[in-house]
Amino acid sequence: MQQSNLYIILFAVGLTVVFGGALSLTSVGLKPLQDKQVEIDTKKKILGAVMDISSINDPNEILGIYNEKVTSIVIDINGNEIEKDEKGNLIVAEKVNIQRNAKLDPKERQYPVFMFIKDGNLVDSYIFPTFGSGLWDWISGYLALEKDLNTVLGIALDHKSETPGLGARITEASVQQRYVGKKIFNEQGKLVSIKMLKGEGNAGLNDHQVDGMSGATITGKGVNAMLENYLKCYLAFIEKNKTKKTASL
Repeated sequence: MQQSNLYIILFAVGLTVVFGGALSLTSVGLKPLQDKQVEIDTKKKILGAVMDISSINDPNEILGIYNEKVTSIVIDINGNEIEKDEKGNLIVAEKVNIQRNAKLDPKERQYPVFMFIKDGNLVDSYIFPTFGSGLWDWISGYLALEKDLNTVLGIALDHKSETPGLGARITEASVQQRYVGKKIFNEQGKLVSIKMLKGEGNAGLNDHQVDGMSGATITGKGVNAMLENYLKCYLAFIEKNKTKKTASL
């Protein structure tokens, strides 16, 4: 029997409401799990910049190490700690959305600083989140500096859709290891950041250069721009703290 147009419309609307509601309920129900996974992933990247966690598969162990070893603050571009936003809400460094923040004017951003604690309450290293653009989409990183706030202790780089085997290699330990021991300031005390060179197998690298990745020049330039841009934003904080031989909380 041929159905009327009204029946067909009402049937389609009913299906949309039912399935739309089911999807909404599923999304709401899964959100706590999704949020937890994001938290674990973020904290793994932060820890990965300062220590080898490749053999740790238990999320609870990751969270345990993080809670024991890492503390955090949020600063403005002038290097001053900020605790609340304009609405009076408490700002939590781990919950600052770096990707969303990157769209703001640098003077309006919130900048998380993570500090790795060793030997009681002494800061052993500082970790700075960074965000930028690669070949196809975003790239990001956590740059860890030793307590002199000049020497690179490690870096954890990530990307959304760089080319496999080329730009995607920024996530490989062998590439990230190239940054270890490099300096962000020159001998005159000027911020020069660290540059990934074009091509692979470059000789005579100085303290501010790392070897590149064959076939991934644009990704390398994106990493360079990302580090330079964000180190400038963290410069005021670094200048205020880099002369300290040790720092305590």
